[in-house]
Amino acid sequence: MSRPSLLLPLCASVSLLGGLTFGYELAVISGALLPLQLDFGLSCSQQELLVGSLLLGALLASLVGGCLIDRYGRKRAILGSNLVLLAGSLSLGLAGSLAWLLLGRSVAGFAISLSSMACCIHVSELAGPRQRGVLVSLYEAGITVGVLLSYALNYALAGAPRGWRHMFGWAAAPALLQSLSLLFLPAGTAGAAARKDLILLQGGEATKLDPGRPRYAFVDLFRARDNMRGRTVVGLGLVLFQQLTGQPNVLAYASTIFRSVGFRGGSSAVLASVGLGAVKVAATLTAMGLVDRAGRRALLLAGCALMALSVSGLGLVSFAVPLRSGPACLAVPNATRLSGLPGDPSLPRGLAPPLPPTTDQSPGRPVLSTSARTGPPPGAEDPTALSLTPPGGLSTASEHALLHWTALVCMMVFTSAFSIGFGPVTWLVLSEIYPVEIRGRAFAFCNSFNWAANLFISISFLDLIGAIGLSWTFLLYGLTAVFGLGFIYLFVPETKGQSLADIDQQFQKRWFPLSFGHRQSSAGIQYSRIEVSAAS
Repeated sequence: MSRPSLLLPLCASVSLLGGLTFGYELAVISGALLPLQLDFGLSCSQQELLVGSLLLGALLASLVGGCLIDRYGRKRAILGSNLVLLAGSLSLGLAGSLAWLLLGRSVAGFAISLSSMACCIHVSELAGPRQRGVLVSLYEAGITVGVLLSYALNYALAGAPRGWRHMFGWAAAPALLQSLSLLFLPAGTAGAAARKDLILLQGGEATKLDPGRPRYAFVDLFRARDNMRGRTVVGLGLVLFQQLTGQPNVLAYASTIFRSVGFRGGSSAVLASVGLGAVKVAATLTAMGLVDRAGRRALLLAGCALMALSVSGLGLVSFAVPLRSGPACLAVPNATRLSGLPGDPSLPRGLAPPLPPTTDQSPGRPVLSTSARTGPPPGAEDPTALSLTPPGGLSTASEHALLHWTALVCMMVFTSAFSIGFGPVTWLVLSEIYPVEIRGRAFAFCNSFNWAANLFISISFLDLIGAIGLSWTFLLYGLTAVFGLGFIYLFVPETKGQSLADIDQQFQKRWFPLSFGHRQSSAGIQYSRIEVSAAS
């Protein structure tokens, strides 16, 4: 098999293994936190710090990673991040104190955040218009598979002596395999074009970097030059609406909803973790098959609309279905774990009862426990716990069951809608809309807002519930999704079937080009534009 014919599977493996590493590292704490608590005697605040330390490293990477990616190249950034991940895994596997655990988690967070940005950019630049959507979306699929793999290994190693050391250590395996695949890939489009490596992926049109292209500074992201300000509006809008629709927090009540329809104890834990994970995998694979056919805009619009309907339905149902909420770190033993292992009836994750870490997140999406506060002592009534039952109650048991199953359907639809739209497509669009000279810094800038928004949503969730109630919180998320739908319709362009150079040229010509519903020509998609006066 010739070198060019290997490029497609190599790109696919780099994307898939990068996502698998990201998802595994996010979710592995779910099974490791309980034995860590027992071995080190961790308090609630220490467990929260351990969980959140990954976020600190990821935030740092999003602030400085863009400069590293643009200066040293995408391939070197990925290889370097994998070396950093190995160091973090070694620190975690050999840790003898909380300080070493915090250091290892922070280093691992830095590594997976840097790798996620560089991987999406590198694959999008090597792939042509016909394969770019599928190959970049493979990263999101890898995340969901990595989460499920971590659950399986957590379960297998739960009874092993010092099993948590092995849980952390296995994160190095997909990183090493990804590094091996990278060694056979070109460093970038310039070198690939010189050796004709891009012919297979680009459909016979290798992309060469023009040395006379303009240079961009970071401040250009906020200027009108080449419509950089418009691109930044698109990028920031997508990552902010991705988080502000409340996807991580809505899923925190998945276990509650599973129990409400009759699945209790171990079966509830298995369904909440593996069942929803399988739904996310299936939805992500569906998105991969449609992203280069239906287009980015179509998936974003459909996914956001379904999210608005389903989370609003969940809010309406919760007016009648009693769903209790509130921190229970002290009320239940070991209740600050991100998730229970299959067979654990409590499934705590800062909220009672919660869901294990889930991939809302795609490349820069963090998992952070929302129980920054400690709960009441055992037996005490939690003042933040809510029992949402209307004054008259429900008339019959059948109505009760119907509403419970309606809540379950809304949860499944919400999970699938996110995995079809915001989950994979946000990062694909971000890897396409910026010029190559500033793509790394721009991607990292938007990614930093993604992590910051996730942190804000997480720490404000319990306060929001206490202020307006769980039902109105869900309805607020639904309203936010409606605004997100309007933003996508007005401002996000269709980029399917276009080369990166064509997308760049289209953005330079007009503000907020729209091409939804228009046929593509062989020369690229022609945009249907909204005219905006210079004064605006």
